Formats: sequence, structure tokens, C-alpha cells
Amino acid sequence: MLFKNVVTLCPEIQNLRALKIKNILISQPKPAGASKYDEIAEKYGVNIEYRRFISVERVSTKEFRKQKINFADFDAVILTSRTAADHFFGMAEATRMQIPQDMRYYCLSESIAYYLTKYITYRKRKIFFVNGKAQDLLPYFKKHNNKKILLPVSNIHKKEIPNLLKKNNINFEKVVLYKTVMSDLSDLDINKYDIILFFSPSGIKSLQKNFPDFKQGPNTYIGAFGPTTKKAVKNAGLRLDIAAPTQQAKSMVEALDQFLKANLKEAKA
Repeated sequence: MLFKNVVTLCPEIQNLRALKIKNILISQPKPAGASKYDEIAEKYGVNIEYRRFISVERVSTKEFRKQKINFADFDAVILTSRTAADHFFGMAEATRMQIPQDMRYYCLSESIAYYLTKYITYRKRKIFFVNGKAQDLLPYFKKHNNKKILLPVSNIHKKEIPNLLKKNNINFEKVVLYKTVMSDLSDLDINKYDIILFFSPSGIKSLQKNFPDFKQGPNTYIGAFGPTTKKAVKNAGLRLDIAAPTQQAKSMVEALDQFLKANLKEAKA
């Protein structure tokens, strides 16, 4: 367990409630099974709710065909996530497009590589993976520098990998296979929440689209995970109160716990 002696902390909850921290919103789907956020809720006596601010959808076959991409023209594909893999094989099925039997699969992690067994027979000569750093894929690309590589991406994606491939003169082409869609949050009382936690810049954009009149008061706290999300919070004119990852908090759960703990100490002072 991450937190111990929950019962002994219960008297402190009154201090937290004095600061009006009662409701926390996680801008993601509720995790399956037990969550570390459940322990936060029990430890501090707060209400934690989940709501998906964005979702990912496959582009239509019409949108895909406009890009004039044929999977059969490529020798390899870079898969940066399970989502990318799902939409790559999903689009092939939807368009009845053949994927070459000798296609090579370059994955950013071992978990993505093994996830491919959902779609293909796992063979080491076809599937390669690194430990999360695209830079580590370069030796593979340079070894087969005559290969044409496909990079499936979302309509909103980081430029790091395309820029890396361009800089090293890798023969590749991007294809947009899925897109980020903002959720309809019209039924959500956004002003109910004392803390709102975000995990992507798209989540901030969804907040702005769904609640154009939203104003962050002094007792409304916003958290962000990752540098691009932190930047999006500030660019939106919002105050960033909870940040992760940091040296002190590797996860948003740890950052939230530390923030609430600090508020308890402040209330007791």
C-alpha cells in the first residue's frame, strides 16, 4: 500500500475541509480496478471523480485515402503506442489494404512489441523495440537505410520523432490514422471542483471549448502532468498549482498527495 495508518489521519480531514477542498476531478477515464487515487480519497476524505476530456478516434477511410498512402509501399512501420498499432491494423482491415508479410515493426517499448501478437505472429526478425527513446532506433534505420518507413501519427502529435528522422536522413512518411476529439462536457458542473488535474494539452483545449467562461478562482487548483501540459495551462492564462513529474513527485498521484499534505500543515499552522 502506498499510504498507511489511514484511520489515524482522519482527524486531519477537518483541517482540509476548512480549506474547502472537497471535490477533485481527474480528466481521464476511471481506471479499471483499484487505483492509488482511491487511497488518496480515503486518506484525506475527499471525493474524486473521473471524466474523459478527450477521446481518440480513427480517421475515416475517406480522410485516410486523401493522404494517398499504400501500406504495401513500405518496408517498415514505427509504432509509438498501442493506440498507433490498433489504428494501423484497424485501417488495414477497414480498407482491405494488404500489409506486406515481410514488414518490419519498430516499437518504442517492449510492451508495444508484445502487444503486436494481437495482430501478427511474433518473430524477432520482424519486430524490434527500444526502451522508450526514439534515438535508440537510429542504428536499426541506418543498418537498413534503403528501407521506406511509415510513421502512423495522430492529427495532434509531437514533432520529436519526425524531426529526428529528418535530421538523420531517414526515408520515412507520416500518415494520420487517428485523431483527438474533444468530449462533450455540457452536463458537467465544472465549478463544483476544487482541484482539476490535466494530462495533455488537448485536455486544456477541451476545458476552454466546453467552458469558455471558466475562470480559475483563488480556491480552484489546477494540476498538470508533463512539460507540454504545464505549458498549455500557462498559455491558457491559468495558474498551475500542482505539477508532475518532478524530483519530489514522479507521478500525479504523488504530486496530489504532497499538495494535500502541504495544505493540511498550512491549516494546522
